[in-house]
Amino acid sequence: MKLTAAFLLMLSTCACATQVRISELLADPGHYDGKTVVTTGTVTKSASVLNYGTYEITDGSGNLTVVTTQGGAPRDNTRVEVKGTFHSGFALGTARLAVLEEKDRRPLVP
Repeated sequence: MKLTAAFLLMLSTCACATQVRISELLADPGHYDGKTVVTTGTVTKSASVLNYGTYEITDGSGNLTVVTTQGGAPRDNTRVEVKGTFHSGFALGTARLAVLEEKDRRPLVP
């Protein structure tokens, strides 16, 4: 019984990532700022230098810039699931600056 209670307590306090569409992140960036999220999309632009990289993904609802410090950026047109910390920047008119700091990435089958 003690083990079950401890396990349930651990599950309730874990910092679980929330699966979110890009449009949700951009519509309410303050809500997600600093939080761990998971999103999926197709890489539309990418650049890498010495294991660091930046890439943009789209899920059909919006575009999001992702930065990584491990393994560089994936190739263009690759579908990926990305887990990371969301950082909202600022809004200027209709443009929003927001970045996902990648913690984990996995390719998805097209």
